[in-house]
Amino acid sequence: MATGRRHHGARHRAARGWRSVSRRRGFTLIEVLVALAILAIALAAALRATSASTEAAVTLRTKMLAGWVAQNHLNEIRARQMFPEVGQSEGKVEQGGQSFTWRAEVGASPNRSFRRIEIKVYLDGQQDYAAATLVGYLARVKS
Repeated sequence: MATGRRHHGARHRAARGWRSVSRRRGFTLIEVLVALAILAIALAAALRATSASTEAAVTLRTKMLAGWVAQNHLNEIRARQMFPEVGQSEGKVEQGGQSFTWRAEVGASPNRSFRRIEIKVYLDGQQDYAAATLVGYLARVKS
């Protein structure tokens, strides 16, 4: 009878050892699901950061191009030595493959030899938000 107990005990230890070895070989379903959830959250955060960075680059490019449109318009007026009348004007121009609308408002200044000009540039079709605003002063050129 003692032999049977030993034999039964050895079998029991062997079965216990087999379970502990198989448990060490892989991951449980819960562990895999938790790892996948963590990976999904990390990938979503990376995608969001990339998207925000791309949007910021597009906005920066648009503002830069709109600034060039405003500066070009003011430089053209200066190069032609124009002294515009008080009032508003607008036009359309393409810069860097994008279409813009500019509006220039010319105002008088306390000194009659100067004009204040404010140029606002909008993306075509978006008249509610100016992508760039430039204020400059023009002097009357004596001939």
